[in-house]
Amino acid sequence: MGNPISAGANRRVRLFTSPQSWIEGAAIRQLEQLADRKGIEAVSGMPDLHPGMNGPVGCAALSRGIVHPDVVGTDIGCGMQFWSLDLKEHRLKLDKAADRMLALEGPWDGDSNSLLDEHGIDAGLFAPSLGTIGGGNHFCEVQAVAEILNEDAAMRARITKGGLYILVHSGSRGLGAYTLSRHHPGHAHGIALNEGGLAYLNEHDIALRFAALNRRVIAERAMEALRTEGTEIVDAPHNFAERKGDSILHRKGAASSNCPLLPIPGSRGAVTYLVEPLAAQAEGALFSLAHGAGRKHDRASMEKRVRTQAGDLDKLTRNAFGGRVICMDRKLLVEEAPEAYKDIRRVVADLEAHGLCRTVAIMRPLITFKTARDASRSSERRHS
Repeated sequence: MGNPISAGANRRVRLFTSPQSWIEGAAIRQLEQLADRKGIEAVSGMPDLHPGMNGPVGCAALSRGIVHPDVVGTDIGCGMQFWSLDLKEHRLKLDKAADRMLALEGPWDGDSNSLLDEHGIDAGLFAPSLGTIGGGNHFCEVQAVAEILNEDAAMRARITKGGLYILVHSGSRGLGAYTLSRHHPGHAHGIALNEGGLAYLNEHDIALRFAALNRRVIAERAMEALRTEGTEIVDAPHNFAERKGDSILHRKGAASSNCPLLPIPGSRGAVTYLVEPLAAQAEGALFSLAHGAGRKHDRASMEKRVRTQAGDLDKLTRNAFGGRVICMDRKLLVEEAPEAYKDIRRVVADLEAHGLCRTVAIMRPLITFKTARDASRSSERRHS
């Protein structure tokens, strides 16, 4: 079993990685800076750690009496939701199904306000965004089982060969950013619980619930398009703050290990690992696990790293498993190319080496939906 690495001389910072993994120096420096913030008692970095806007992505930070809204960030509640479908893989007509998935583009045609009221969520002006995926690395993906490594755990989770599954990655849309803008004081000192921190956490919890419901509506839209039904297996946010008494556990790009099963996806051209968190070493990692492969290259550099001729872009709409990638936004297609991400196999291997989880199954991507909107043409129309 591996031993966590302490970053520099700061023993409160623990990295759950290995010498075989590449972690940018900038990400480690951000992790150390996070540990030096007011009220922070411990910080853990996952093997998908990479630099972020107000601190690293792929980490957890425990504080006492102080909440740091900018650590959670703008997309409060962003996370993964995993469903099993009633439809079997041998019944799926890939190209026809991909065409049907285009129905995910645009606003949901359901009654957002009524559904939000039913769940006691006041999303204000952001209600119309319910059921939408958003940009960046968000997606809705149809998956099939590539391999089962733990038959008993897979059976408990209803993971079977020949079955189809949906993985949704999305968050609170504009509501999270609005919440942060209302409570971020503009510095890294955080907010004391009795001086506005509780008010932030109350609004944070609304965005957290909105994000989970958003993923559910996206999944239901996808199932309607595929003419099937399904069962939710797990919903796992990875941008959120969890309060117990005066302790606050912040997670930025880190999922809670207090779930029976967690999906850890790679890039849109890679597999997703379904893992079972293990309790023995969980406390040292602040009860957290990696949320995905983590970026290896920033978005701005991808134009130089990916060939962008028409034929090369067409190749980006297929994955190595013969699956389809629906992303008509050329810029997003390049920014989210598989080369932008770390090797998910290495990330999960590090987690397993530290005794944090074990793999239950490996899923391969069949259809990855990001957007059916051509942003460049939309921009041309706006300026014509």
